[in-house]
Amino acid sequence: MSGDMGSGFTVVDVETSGLSAGVDRVLSIAAIQLDERGRQAQEFYTLLDPGCDPGPVHIHGLTRQKLHGSPRFEHIHRHLSSMLTGRVMVAHNARFDYDFLAGEFRRAGAVLPVRQRLCTLALARRVALPTPDYRLGTLAAHYRVTQRDAHNALDDTRVLVGVLSGLISDADRLGIVPPLLSCPPRGANRQGWRDGPKMPCPYENPGRFTEGGALVQGMKVAITGDTRCERTELVARAEAAGLDVTGNVSRLTSVLVANDLAVPSTKAIKARDFATPILTEARFLQLLDHVQPGIRKDAAAQPKPPTPKPEPAAPRPEPSGPLSGRRILVLGGSHDESAEIRKRITELGGSAAVNLSAGVTDILLLPGSETDPRRDQAATLGLPTCGPELLATPGTAGTEEPISPLVFETATPAQVLAHGQVTDLPIAARGGKWTLRTSWLQTTTAEVDLVAFLVDDNHKVTADEDFLFYNQPETPGARLTLDGPTEQSLDLDLEALPTHCRRIVLAAALHGETLTFAHLGPIELEADPGPESGPYARATLDAATEERTLVLAEIYLRQNNWRLRAIGQGYPTDLATLARHYGVDIAD
Repeated sequence: MSGDMGSGFTVVDVETSGLSAGVDRVLSIAAIQLDERGRQAQEFYTLLDPGCDPGPVHIHGLTRQKLHGSPRFEHIHRHLSSMLTGRVMVAHNARFDYDFLAGEFRRAGAVLPVRQRLCTLALARRVALPTPDYRLGTLAAHYRVTQRDAHNALDDTRVLVGVLSGLISDADRLGIVPPLLSCPPRGANRQGWRDGPKMPCPYENPGRFTEGGALVQGMKVAITGDTRCERTELVARAEAAGLDVTGNVSRLTSVLVANDLAVPSTKAIKARDFATPILTEARFLQLLDHVQPGIRKDAAAQPKPPTPKPEPAAPRPEPSGPLSGRRILVLGGSHDESAEIRKRITELGGSAAVNLSAGVTDILLLPGSETDPRRDQAATLGLPTCGPELLATPGTAGTEEPISPLVFETATPAQVLAHGQVTDLPIAARGGKWTLRTSWLQTTTAEVDLVAFLVDDNHKVTADEDFLFYNQPETPGARLTLDGPTEQSLDLDLEALPTHCRRIVLAAALHGETLTFAHLGPIELEADPGPESGPYARATLDAATEERTLVLAEIYLRQNNWRLRAIGQGYPTDLATLARHYGVDIAD
């Protein structure tokens, strides 16, 4: 295996009692060490006693009887740590395995020693393999790796070793750099006052704190100014007690913690405007030892109204246009020139690629492409090249069949959406579960923040939890995930969204005051019915030169159907300004 992978890979797989890393436990784990050349160095496998119900036995086959007498995680974590330290952790849907292992190490009083991870699911998408989906079994069949016992951690890990070898080989041929992700992922807590991303508070907000009263679980707490206790420790203690620590002050804030009100701050000014109660840190810590129980949201929730029966979804349109079925990568040109070319490709029924992959059928060259290394890579692959004449006379120019040995048609090509176009998202596809995935140029060093707003009929958020960003990535029915250095996603369960949510707005913002989307280039948006599925719909979105925020897409309800609209509308303002447009007040 090539590339700078440090001391090599450790391929892992876990079987778990459920899907929530914060609640469920690891039942079995397998790990295989590989050296820099991909040769197996060490193998480890064990069942684990989780101390809880094993969950979906029909999937993993691990009953209480099978797990009885197995070691607990704290008994094996040192050996597992020795296999992971200084190596790249590889897994299929690596976020899942990483989150569960991080939780188990934390319960054992240790830290997961993984500084980089590689997701083979993300790599398979980047290569754009000619498979109907990216499940491990499908990839194993593609690379002719024998799979004997699916959902057995040891067999899945052995299979993944073979799949990894095939993926790395294909990536090398395409000049694709494996999407190594630093761990913990960048931007989990850019504000620096929480040890990890904010998770939704499970308790209803009981309202404001009253003088002489007690703190109650679910109260919204903001903190401003210097604190004697470490801010991360103060936040952790408050959230462990069931309080909802937020980064701003609004009319819903229950109490502000401040030691010195003589020092002006945005939060203190807002607290005065809203008549928000203010406590000193010392008083807050006293009350923190006696927090009263609150009402859990699941207990307080009113029964949902019956789910309306979806209208018959519009038939998926057949690809049409002279460039239908072709995926074209534009190299060279200025930002505005290449953006206009990509727009025209879409109008003619083609798909404009952002990165070189096995799905690219043509290379369109503009002045300046001579310095792009992908041009030589495409020539090595035998991909046909053309100029702008492809768009002027699409019926005759550059219509030769692609000759790359890596290019194949998948069973169901993605529907290509131009700016403003709409498609239905069939609920039956996966019970309402969809993934909106964004990616951009692999060579960029720009930091991008994917954000989402869950808005009501007035296009406004109704609670803090309805704004998802790097420090609050999850709310019921929606979760932001980081899949690689240049790939982020929004996972949706449309049937689990709050009842007031009528529209989800997905946007991207650049971190840094001097960067614009001219530096970043185009963003590719794909809608998948699940993380391991191939794309159902795709759009390539460009902003103009001065924009710093970009509204990518909306998912909205119309006539009982959820629909996806590709937007691509950019703004020269920052994320805080965009958030205020949707009713979110971000404080410094």
